[in-house]
Amino acid sequence: MPIDNLGRLHLSAAQKTSISDALTTIEAVLLTVTQNLTTEERQRFGSVNETNKLLVNKALDYYQNQPSLSSPDVDWAEYELDFQDRSFADTTEQRMLSAVRMLTDFKIVHDFDNYQDALTDYDYSKYKAGTKTPGFTEKVADMKVFFPNSGGSGTPPSSKTE
Repeated sequence: MPIDNLGRLHLSAAQKTSISDALTTIEAVLLTVTQNLTTEERQRFGSVNETNKLLVNKALDYYQNQPSLSSPDVDWAEYELDFQDRSFADTTEQRMLSAVRMLTDFKIVHDFDNYQDALTDYDYSKYKAGTKTPGFTEKVADMKVFFPNSGGSGTPPSSKTE
């Protein structure tokens, strides 16, 4: 028995508006504080690997617990602000990646449902075309291009579903 109608839950218009408005707010806030880095700048500045992050953490730990051992040449107030922003960005990024995963899963089940229903509709149309019901022969011919290995002529239009 085929699995169908996996996407039984649907977003209401209000939910769609709420999500869109929340993303607009996030984008607007981020535009006020972010830089648009070039590929080269991303490569150059993005070289703080996990080991180096441990160094950053250790320097902060020393500053907070034994400030007399910390360099007076470092603006420690700015250091802490950078650290807090980075921590917030990391946590928020993980939350957003989780939301992206949820949205992707949501989209996948609805794509699957649409595809299964389209196959059912195509099978029905082939049946109706076999009974010479007006309009179905043309519909089947129109849809047959999406099944190139089943004797359809031409190739299906290229489209990428993400």
